[in-house]
Amino acid sequence: MTPKRTRVWIVGVVAIVVSFVVFLVPFAFVLLQAAKTPAEASNLAFSWPTDWQFFPNLLETLKSNDGVLWRAILNSSILTIVSVALMVVVSAMAGYVLARKKSKWGPLVNFFVLAGLIVPPAVVPTIWVLKGLKLFGTMPGMILIEATFGLSFCILLFRAFVGNIPRELDEAAVLDGAGPVRLFLRVVLPLLRPVVVTVIVVQSVFVFNDFAGPLYFLPGNHNVTVQLALYTFSGQNLSFYNLLFMAIFLITIPPLLAYIFFNRQIVAGMTSGAVKG
Repeated sequence: MTPKRTRVWIVGVVAIVVSFVVFLVPFAFVLLQAAKTPAEASNLAFSWPTDWQFFPNLLETLKSNDGVLWRAILNSSILTIVSVALMVVVSAMAGYVLARKKSKWGPLVNFFVLAGLIVPPAVVPTIWVLKGLKLFGTMPGMILIEATFGLSFCILLFRAFVGNIPRELDEAAVLDGAGPVRLFLRVVLPLLRPVVVTVIVVQSVFVFNDFAGPLYFLPGNHNVTVQLALYTFSGQNLSFYNLLFMAIFLITIPPLLAYIFFNRQIVAGMTSGAVKG
């Protein structure tokens, strides 16, 4: 084995070990605590349970606090699906226009898109605007907030990806009689599948795990999300660490599955605009 191949092999082994320690060890710790009795879980030891209580703890967690975890999962699912759908539709159209149409307003629009990534959200003015629109503390208002916060990142991804699509496809579609809407929906949008999957997965995980947004803009127990439910759950079950870790386990599963099944599409979408051919 040559020295270069040896270095590559060593780097690969080190990366695997680091990934195992950083990601799998904490997940295994949470799973083991969720399967223990309250007395064993209170020790917070990295050990195998003497009495496997995974399914009883699962049922008890779902029933505790009047089923708040069920309600939180439902609210977070609605919030995630609708807000991410808005992000995909709006950012795909905006990214296409910014990449294809050259105008004097282009630099100004690009400035505001970049500003959306740099400037932190203003909580008090946003609450004032939501109250003026009668949307404060409502699910539609929170959906608009999440969609707005994620638009800048999504527009940049779509704009970079559209820049790699040959303009000849647009010209051929126009010669065949396609209008702007048909051109976008029938020609351009099917080619955006990798970046669409990337936006859906990345933003879904972000919205599903968002804590600060619902805390500021969505008060009230009827609209509780998973992170707020977990925060409340941790305060009410300090003596039942097994139930607390079970709640953490249940909330962790959806984002984890999304990254596992769509890992290749995420990488393809994130790197699609890095090199222009």
